Amino acid sequence: MRNTIYFAMAMLLAFTAKSGSAHCEVPCGIYDDERRFVSMIEDHSTIEKAIAQIDELAGKHDAQDLNQLVRWVTTKEDHATRIQQTIAQYFMTQRLKADGENYTKKLTTAHAVMVAAMKCKQTAAPESAVALKKAIHDFYRAYEGKEPHLHP
Repeated sequence: MRNTIYFAMAMLLAFTAKSGSAHCEVPCGIYDDERRFVSMIEDHSTIEKAIAQIDELAGKHDAQDLNQLVRWVTTKEDHATRIQQTIAQYFMTQRLKADGENYTKKLTTAHAVMVAAMKCKQTAAPESAVALKKAIHDFYRAYEGKEPHLHP
């Protein structure tokens, strides 16, 4: 009976658990920081495009344009959330160590990325995407100690 319960619980977890895109929390010891930064820049590019598309579709009233407008808003929100999750679940919980070098600077710039991503959710202003890219680059500089050369 006990094995049946464990099996049922394992199956329930397997079918209901959300997959994490940022990284596992085992910890597995396998990290690819550069990949995370490139992924955030790719998400930023999608946000930037979404903002441009939202601006283009604003004021249109036919059903197809309204449908596309909603889809671009949703896409913008999803990619901003992915950036926030990468910062929170990968960097802040696994990679930034309180006793590490430049911890305060790394933490401050990581927080700035999360806030900039939040502002991209709150607005469709192109300036919000510019600020997000700058925040990601600032975090890269603080984290890696060098200038970013990030391409999605």
